[in-house]
Amino acid sequence: MELLLLALGACTATDVVIILEKKRQKLESLEVICSSERAAEPPAVWTKLEMLYRFPRQPRRRGGKARIQLSEDKYCSVAAILRKTATLSWRYEILPPAS
Repeated sequence: MELLLLALGACTATDVVIILEKKRQKLESLEVICSSERAAEPPAVWTKLEMLYRFPRQPRRRGGKARIQLSEDKYCSVAAILRKTATLSWRYEILPPAS
């Protein structure tokens, strides 16, 4: 089950990076943190998934928010599968510059 979370994070992160590269926006890094809840009864499927995306700085033009939404709604097949049993939400943070 944990591998499904890793697959979801990898799938959406890959989409975000590819979409940003097509817009000539390279990322220094991208961190994706997945949290979840499972059903109490077997087969204990995921019922709630939350993704946190951490960017080192704000991507230009429409930013990361639109890219994440595009990945989760259109391109990521893992998100499409998991959405059959779970509510999927996400948020993002812009990390402060390293000093």
